[in-house]
Amino acid sequence: MRTGRTRGRTLRTRIAVLGSVAMITMATLTPATIVQAAVPAPYVTQGYWIVTSDGTVYNLGSAVSFGGGSGPGKAVWLSATPTGLGYWIPTFGGVVHVFGDAPFLGDPSQLKLNAGLQGMASVTSTGYWLVGGDGGIFNYGTAKFFGSTGSMKLNKPVVGIAATPDGNGYWLVASDGGVFTFGNAGFFGSTGGIKLNKPVVGMVPTHNGKGYWLVASDGGVFNFGDAPFLGSAGGIKLSKPVVGMDITPTGLGYWLVASDGGVFNFGDAKFLGSLGSSGRPDIVHLAAKP
Repeated sequence: MRTGRTRGRTLRTRIAVLGSVAMITMATLTPATIVQAAVPAPYVTQGYWIVTSDGTVYNLGSAVSFGGGSGPGKAVWLSATPTGLGYWIPTFGGVVHVFGDAPFLGDPSQLKLNAGLQGMASVTSTGYWLVGGDGGIFNYGTAKFFGSTGSMKLNKPVVGIAATPDGNGYWLVASDGGVFTFGNAGFFGSTGGIKLNKPVVGMVPTHNGKGYWLVASDGGVFNFGDAPFLGSAGGIKLSKPVVGMDITPTGLGYWLVASDGGVFNFGDAKFLGSLGSSGRPDIVHLAAKP
């Protein structure tokens, strides 16, 4: 078990708003502290966590820090629990670290992996899925196995996984934007047949599971199904590549994060701060508070 309570190992700034770009300078942030947006706390409902490759967690807006760290392993993701009172941080090597109210339900750290982990998905506090670069799926707790691409010959490696709202299916996305569906996950389109300027680095479904967004490392956003297009950073000269994306509680906005911690907000997603001036070059993901 890997946990903040552990019994095993303990364990940019550009803002794009509806087509306009403004430069914002932020003070250097420190991890493991509660960082509030510059509005009275009772009115802050949005928040997000930014995680680095060493598992350091920065919390902004109403997101609270419960700790961080991934030991010698390279962190690849952060998944929040449904309550927003905890999160899981999986590593490339298969270790899952837990913080706050996130329970440890298992990990493949003792297995010989064909490919390192690339992402994680959960819809409840009682189960989660992990995905490797070959599309191999590892399911724990109440999360059911619906299939994988582990035995397929892929054109490009898998870079992410997203679960359907009821947990009875999931999508996998590859770096060419190819989308693979399992269980009750619907197929709404992909960029698998499109020549992309830059590779896809992530995928986020809409809250009802009837659509999804893909994001590329140049900040380009592709929307499918009922996922609205609310803007992208594709036309902006980026200092560093985009590495992740997440959506607001309403589903009418989203944030992109670059590897230097620069945050881009669109739709009703509020800019709550970034790490663009922190000097960290190793951001791996941004996760929105539920």
